[in-house]
Amino acid sequence: MVVVSPQLYSKHISMSGVLQRVSKVLEEDDEVNELLRMSNVMAVTRLKYNDHGIVHAKIVAGTSLELLDLMIRRGIELTTLRDGTAKNLDDVKLIIFLSAYLHDIGNSIHRVEHEYVGALIAKDIVDRVLKTSLDLPTRRLVSIRQEVLHSIYASSYDAECLTIECGITKVADGLDMSEGRARIPYKLGKVDMHAVSALSIKRVEVDSGERPVKISVYMDDHAGLFQLERVLIPKVLGSGLKELLEIYVITPQKTLKYFPKD
Repeated sequence: MVVVSPQLYSKHISMSGVLQRVSKVLEEDDEVNELLRMSNVMAVTRLKYNDHGIVHAKIVAGTSLELLDLMIRRGIELTTLRDGTAKNLDDVKLIIFLSAYLHDIGNSIHRVEHEYVGALIAKDIVDRVLKTSLDLPTRRLVSIRQEVLHSIYASSYDAECLTIECGITKVADGLDMSEGRARIPYKLGKVDMHAVSALSIKRVEVDSGERPVKISVYMDDHAGLFQLERVLIPKVLGSGLKELLEIYVITPQKTLKYFPKD
């Protein structure tokens, strides 16, 4: 089992020369850094929500790449390779990495419709990062960019993912929920169901199981189920990956198969 954590980011970046070049440009980009900082100004400082900045971006990026590896090991056909919008596995990793890293930058303007706004403002960023870090033909750059924008846009609860790659990012977003990092925006410092549920979840692990991806959510008590029902399950149902995933809830008392329900 692999724990969902910031360490997954370093692990996967270190394994790919392409991602090393792209991540260096992305991490040094002043606009990206300020957008992520402003996302937390809006979400944390003004709305009193949980983190939507650089730490979350890296957790989702690393987790997305881990989920991709699990899919590859089980021979799952990747949509962008099937449709020719990605030419090789490096292209697939680029699409997943960039969409995961940038998926929340729309929060720098407002929480409302931030996925739609994020897709719009990510266009020039993706163009700049790819042109700076890689020598790609224009048509290939555009196809990669459009897949990234699709994944950012469809990270919204009510948008359907049209690729496996998009679904991976959407599910990974929902998995950043341990130790109070849950994706339901809960009011910081307020004792309510959102906060109690978020703090109940201790860690999340991913591995292969009967299905390509087995998700294990460890929690102190069943209050954490509120997070699963309100965040992770809606993400799973809108990801197009529901036939590929299984979710287990593990408390000190017992282990429960939570999804799919038999």
